[in-house]
Amino acid sequence: MNTMNITVTGMTCGHCVASVTEEINELAGVEGVEVDLPTGAVTITSTEQLDPTAVAGAVEEAGYAVA
Repeated sequence: MNTMNITVTGMTCGHCVASVTEEINELAGVEGVEVDLPTGAVTITSTEQLDPTAVAGAVEEAGYAVA
């Protein structure tokens, strides 16, 4: 199991968290996404090493940015 930690900026509510979680979950190999709204910390667990560019793209697709 692989773990990636990122910080997402611009999230302000539960809907933001749901959007980011949904987009990241669509990436191949993602097993789980945990988001801490107050800090913007996102922990992603996956069965394979994730491409940081793909993760950033998923976050941007949700309307936010990786710090």
